[in-house]
Amino acid sequence: MAKKQRDYMDTIHLAGKFWLWTAAFLLCFFPFAICLYFNVLPEWGGVLKGVLAVAPIFWTVGAIEMITYIPMMGAAGSYLGFVTGNLSNLKVPCTLNALERTGAKAGTEEGELVSTIAIAVSSIVTMLIIILGVVLIVPLTPVLENPALVPAFDSILPALFGALAVVFVSKNWKIAAAPL
Repeated sequence: MAKKQRDYMDTIHLAGKFWLWTAAFLLCFFPFAICLYFNVLPEWGGVLKGVLAVAPIFWTVGAIEMITYIPMMGAAGSYLGFVTGNLSNLKVPCTLNALERTGAKAGTEEGELVSTIAIAVSSIVTMLIIILGVVLIVPLTPVLENPALVPAFDSILPALFGALAVVFVSKNWKIAAAPL
């Protein structure tokens, strides 16, 4: 049994590392490919300044997410979740709900399987909804531009800024006072 488990985990780690590095490469390569295609380069000083402004926050959140989420999502679920993203809002709640409904415990073989299935289904459903949105955006444009819906769409940006205000309030309440 131990040999079988080790082989499974070795396979999971091999595939997970491959897809994590592939996703990281593609995410980094795409902007460079666009720059090369259009023969335009950004001002590297501005890029560096922007990266230095946000990277420490992302690194901190990434480290905290790894420490917090991996034990409950398991190895396979973690690789899948980190590649597909939206852990806090979608993958972790799906995992916790699936574990609770099945009675499986995080950190067990059963929990590993349940969390992986939950994250996979969540990722597939997310992709299907995105595809559906892309396919239907043109046919639905007249409906979405209906004057009765204008107030709802006018509220999207303030709602996003309201959600982002939480981040600023936690960092510095003086900066957050204006948006609030």
